[in-house]
Amino acid sequence: MTNVSNEIKEQLSLEQVVEHIRWSDGLVPAIVQDAETRQVLMMAYMNRESLKLSLESGETWFWSRSRQELWHKGATSGNVQTITSLKYDCDGDTLLVEVKPNGPACHTGAVTCFHNEVVGLPEQSADQASGDSSATTASASSESRFEVLAELESVIAERERERPEGAYTTYLFDKGVDKILKKIGEEASETIIAAKNKDNDELRLEVSDLMYHLLVLLQERKLPLDDIMSELSRRHERPRRD
Repeated sequence: MTNVSNEIKEQLSLEQVVEHIRWSDGLVPAIVQDAETRQVLMMAYMNRESLKLSLESGETWFWSRSRQELWHKGATSGNVQTITSLKYDCDGDTLLVEVKPNGPACHTGAVTCFHNEVVGLPEQSADQASGDSSATTASASSESRFEVLAELESVIAERERERPEGAYTTYLFDKGVDKILKKIGEEASETIIAAKNKDNDELRLEVSDLMYHLLVLLQERKLPLDDIMSELSRRHERPRRD
């Protein structure tokens, strides 16, 4: 049972975990959360077999109620979820699965399945409006502003798998890494020229082109964008030198 929390590995066997769960018609809801960002990604159901497969493989498996079959998250899309921790609540009727996602959780390409916001809620008090709510809004904005990168990463991965005829991304993958690197060099040069010319409109376009080609390179090398974000996070957390 690799890649799951010590709490599960060292204290409970699979049989003991199963006995602690309050199954409803053989199922238990499983909430999936990003272990780094703490964002809730999705909710699905597990049965005994999918829980066993999840613990043994270190990746999420679920039971599809509509198809009546086991499904391995990311088996077709490549957006697998590596389990870092698995816990159950005080009543034993819900699982919390913390994961390192390899791409968007939602089939729509969104980072999280919970991207439909309910509007028209009761107005907050003046204190909340000036205090806690602003922090919450800032946090939500910070999370959603990078969703386009995850969606673009997912689209690029799909282009590599399916190779639709006439798509520019297909052309890049067909030509190979040398062509991709050449395009990155060209876009980097054009980014420099736009910056030197103090033309922000052109700079915006060139940086966008550069980032797109970098994402194509990461896909070609099978290096997830999450690994880059993790590296940036580690650098940010390092103590500063005097």
